[in-house]
Amino acid sequence: MTIFEKKKLERDTFRKLRDDITLYQTENVAKNVKLYVDSFFNGYKNIGYIAIYWPLKNEVDIRSLKKKFTLAFPRCKDKKELLFYPWDEKPLTKDSEGILSPNNSSPLSHLQISMILVPCLSVDKNLTRLGYGGGYFDKLRRHKDWRNIPCIGVLTSNCVSKIPLTRAEWDIPLSGFITEKEIFV
Repeated sequence: MTIFEKKKLERDTFRKLRDDITLYQTENVAKNVKLYVDSFFNGYKNIGYIAIYWPLKNEVDIRSLKKKFTLAFPRCKDKKELLFYPWDEKPLTKDSEGILSPNNSSPLSHLQISMILVPCLSVDKNLTRLGYGGGYFDKLRRHKDWRNIPCIGVLTSNCVSKIPLTRAEWDIPLSGFITEKEIFV
């Protein structure tokens, strides 16, 4: 079985598990994300942007961080390029993957982003992330400057893999992950 076939099986498994999550679980993940972000930046005066994601089906919605922090959304471009843009009051438009995102200013540099919060289908205790297979986050984080920014996975505890996930040579481990039951950073 190829690495792509193994990852497809894992994606199918964890999509089904994610379909079984409750609103209570996702609300508690969002609370833990807020607790972690608050504690991470406690005492900092010059906080850059926190890069988050537009939540898709059953992903934890953490957009309420906007009440306290300056946020950025990713925008997928052609050739698997991911750029972050400030989330302001201007209308969002769909990117090359059909996901709502800003497209109204210059993209932010790694110097302007303090933390990246990414959705996960799954993650294991080695911090290997299983996403949708587009490779956008891994391609971005291939660059040392982006890899130095804390990148934290967001998911429910039922999707944390008890065994190591299939890891390809291009997969870059996360800095940690947050569920409703734990903050593993």
